Amino acid sequence: MQVSKIIYRGLLICLALVGIILLIGTIYGIFFMDNPESGSRFIETEQGYSERQDQIFTGLGRIRVPTMDAPPGVVIIFVSFAYDSGDRAFSEELVLKIGDLRDIISGYFGAFTVNELSDRDEEIIKIELLRRFNAILRLGQIQTLYFTDYFIM
Repeated sequence: MQVSKIIYRGLLICLALVGIILLIGTIYGIFFMDNPESGSRFIETEQGYSERQDQIFTGLGRIRVPTMDAPPGVVIIFVSFAYDSGDRAFSEELVLKIGDLRDIISGYFGAFTVNELSDRDEEIIKIELLRRFNAILRLGQIQTLYFTDYFIM
């Protein structure tokens, strides 16, 4: 019976020590540790510095566009880009302009034949689409476009 009391008290002391260590670690982490998110940058604003939270916008989805050929070919493209998700106004503008952005893509690729698109450099296409996207955006600008899918059939 004495041995079980000693073991019981030893286990209680160990449990108390673990609890104290967890409590001290939590307090230290809350008050003394800086934990910036990976991939975030600080940008200077009129109010000081704020944290930029880049995410990839994929809301345009996969788009299929017929070309000018007779019979028409098809371009299948998935366009994405990085944007500051912390900028609520720009995020809302992007969502509201999804249809316009998709129309720009459709109008651009629909104006070419399969041969013309095959001869065109992908980087030039990205630059031209980026210029057209930024022309209709008022609350922010897109820096780089990415083509996840880009097929000409």
